[in-house]
Amino acid sequence: MGEMSTLQFGVIGALFLSVASSVSIVICNKALMSNLGFPFATTLTSWHLMVTFCTLHAAQRLNFFESKSTDTRTVILFGLLNGVSIGLLNLSLGFNSIGFYQMTKLAIIPFTVLLETIFLKKQFSQKIKFSLFLLLIGVGIASVTDLQLNLVGTIISLLAIITTCVGQILTNTIQKRLNVSSTQLLYQSAPFQAAILFVSGPVVDQFLTKQSVFAHKYSPLVLLFIALSCLIAVAVNFSTFLVIGKTSPVTYQVLGHLKTCLVLGFGYTLLHDPFTERNIIGILIAVWGMGLYSYFCTQESKKKQLADASMVSQIKDKDTTPLLSGKSMGHQDKESQETKISTKDSAV
Repeated sequence: MGEMSTLQFGVIGALFLSVASSVSIVICNKALMSNLGFPFATTLTSWHLMVTFCTLHAAQRLNFFESKSTDTRTVILFGLLNGVSIGLLNLSLGFNSIGFYQMTKLAIIPFTVLLETIFLKKQFSQKIKFSLFLLLIGVGIASVTDLQLNLVGTIISLLAIITTCVGQILTNTIQKRLNVSSTQLLYQSAPFQAAILFVSGPVVDQFLTKQSVFAHKYSPLVLLFIALSCLIAVAVNFSTFLVIGKTSPVTYQVLGHLKTCLVLGFGYTLLHDPFTERNIIGILIAVWGMGLYSYFCTQESKKKQLADASMVSQIKDKDTTPLLSGKSMGHQDKESQETKISTKDSAV
C-alpha cells in the first residue's frame, strides 16, 4: 500500500511539473517571439535541448543520478526521430494555417491509439474512447478556427503526426525494455535531438520567417528571455519523459490539451487575448472529457490492481494447498498406523 501511494504521488508530481513548466514556457516564448521579435522557434528548441543535456551532465557528475549504458543504436535513432518530429511540427505550422496545425495536434491522440492497438495489442475501453472523443471535440471548438488545405502542408503534417506518435510510444517502451529511468533516457538521447535541430534549425527558421538567426540583433532583454526559456525547457523535457514513462503516450497527449486550455485561459486573463463564447464552451467540453478520462483510467487501474491481487492470492493458495494436504495425509497415516498397532496389542 505504501509503495502504491508513493507511485501515485510520483505520477501526480510529474503531471503537475509538466503542466506548470509547459504553460510557463509557452507564455515566455510568446513574449519572446511576439513582443520581442525573436521568431526562430526551431533554433530555440535546439538550444533548449543543449541546455537540458548540459544540466543533466552536471547532475550526473554530481551523482544526482547514475548514467546507465544502453543500446547506443536504439538511443541514436530515437533521438534523431524526436528531433525530426519537432522540425516537422514547426514546418507544419509554417506551411499550414493555424487551424489546420491545431487539427494536426488533435490527430495525434487517435493515431497513437490506433498504433498502440495494432502494434502493441493494447486495449482501450469504449468509455476511454468516448472521453477522448469529448476532449478532442472540446479542444477543436476552443482552438480550431480556419482550415486551409494544401498538398505539401498536408504531407508534412501527416509525417509530423507519424513521427510524433512513434517517438512518444518509443519513449514509453524503451524505458521499460531497456530498464532505464526517464532521466537516463533523456540524458542519452538529448545530444542527438539537439544535434539534428542545431544543424537544421537555422535553415528551417530562415525558410519560415525569411530572417537569419545569425543576423538578428540580440538585445539584453532578448538574451534574458532566451536564457529563461532554456531553463524552463529543462523542466519541460524532463517532465515529458517522466510523464510518458510513468503513464502512457495517450495520457501525455491528454495532458497536452489541458495545457492548451490553460494557455488560452492565461492568454485571456494576462495577455488580454480575444476570447469568445465558443472558446468557453470548447474549454468546458474539453475539461469534461479530461475529467471523464481521468475517472475511467482510475477505475480501470483499480480493477486491474484487484485482479492482480486476486491472481497472486490464487497462486499462493495453489502453492500452499499441496503442502497442507501432504501434512494432513501424513497425520492420517500416522493415526492409522497407531490404530493398527493398538489393535495388534489388544489381540495379543
